[in-house]
Amino acid sequence: MKKTDPIIEAAAKVVPSERQLKWHELEFYAFIHFGINTFTDSEWGSGGESPELFNPVKLNALQWAKIIKAAGMKALILTCKHHDGFCLWPSAYTDHSVKSSPWKDGNGDVVKEAANACRAVGIKFGVYLSPWDRHELSYGTGERYNEFFKNQLRELLTNYGDLFCVWFDGACGEGKDGRRQEYDWQGYYALIRELQPNAVISVCGPDVRWIGNESGVTRRSEWNVVPWYYSNAECVAAASQKDDLAPPKKISSTDLDLGSRAKIKKGHRLIWYPAEVDVSLRKGWFYHKNEDLTVKPLSKLADLYYKSVGANASLLLNLSPNQDGLIAERDMETLLSLGAQLEIDFNENLAEGSVMTCSTQLDGDHGAQNVLDPDKSKYWHSGMDPEKPWIEIDLGDDYDIDKVVLREHIRTGQQIEEFTLYGEVEGKWKKLSEGTVIGSKRICRFPELRVQKMRLVIEQTRCFAAIEAFEAY
Repeated sequence: MKKTDPIIEAAAKVVPSERQLKWHELEFYAFIHFGINTFTDSEWGSGGESPELFNPVKLNALQWAKIIKAAGMKALILTCKHHDGFCLWPSAYTDHSVKSSPWKDGNGDVVKEAANACRAVGIKFGVYLSPWDRHELSYGTGERYNEFFKNQLRELLTNYGDLFCVWFDGACGEGKDGRRQEYDWQGYYALIRELQPNAVISVCGPDVRWIGNESGVTRRSEWNVVPWYYSNAECVAAASQKDDLAPPKKISSTDLDLGSRAKIKKGHRLIWYPAEVDVSLRKGWFYHKNEDLTVKPLSKLADLYYKSVGANASLLLNLSPNQDGLIAERDMETLLSLGAQLEIDFNENLAEGSVMTCSTQLDGDHGAQNVLDPDKSKYWHSGMDPEKPWIEIDLGDDYDIDKVVLREHIRTGQQIEEFTLYGEVEGKWKKLSEGTVIGSKRICRFPELRVQKMRLVIEQTRCFAAIEAFEAY
């Protein structure tokens, strides 16, 4: 057995939590930005808006949920309170909420309607709660505001059923003379773990990281295993840590390399911290009538899907209900087209019923044929420290193929660092695709080719290769 670098060996042993594994399976889900900004034609409210403005007379959360599901998405995250402090539920801790609005005579609850709609159509529900509150007078007072925030968070965690996600951002535009509030991140996280232990805490949280931009641009390699200091949860706690755990002076979510061998060797401690791509269907995040023509076309959305979900990241696509409380017609048509396109693209897995062989395997229970078994607990394992192991598929006949979907068995960590996919053409192997990370999902696209056999060569691993799925379309 070749000698393995102890840092690389340590990286190979980092695995996702059960809540992260469930999150990985969702892949594609929706953000809903809706609130007082929808009625003031704003992106960031001042906090001084009158609740009287909020009156979505035709609000239909079931319409949102049905469109989201038809588009191929599996969950919805609602902006329950944005930076303006206006609450979409009747919070007991402020009057700046739907209970002070004319909508349903002050008896409405958008959060409840959204949660119920998600359950009705069979998708997951999550909440966004802005720590920055421009309306709340206690903001900037330290512990008093943190208690206020935790009280509101507790309402969302206890009154709306199971949540798959609590989504935080760190936005604060107070300016140099504005109010300063030190957020009790660890207290917020502890409350979520207590009341919603299965929910991931995203972006400003320890479970899911921000991709680093809001335009849908991903890195060539989106690593799941990264140095601990990229996690906001850990950064806050790290202030009093020993010098040997101090993060570099300059770290950023926009760094082009987060998890290569060179990067993790500087990390001291490594964590499973996978990427989420958040991007809006429109130019802005809230609805603005003058942006009706900025809805992204189907071609752009499909490309975003392939470059996020198909590159070991999840896609969070934002939708903006209008002042009626509905997804606008142009947005709806585009989303339905996206769902239809994805159904066409992945209509028939041509790999089903094929024969898989391999160059090497750990034992009799981890052969290559496992990658065609829908049982996620079955996978091909190359054995330890393999030398460029491969698996090969024989489709039994020639088929026109332009996509191969690969899934690494991430329960055993992120192992694969480089791979090449070949197709056999007239007795010779032709390179179809190559890359670094496979992770939760890698969609390899290439010009359509008529092939019967394909071979996946793992050029470099950390300790071994483990492939859970091989699909062809």
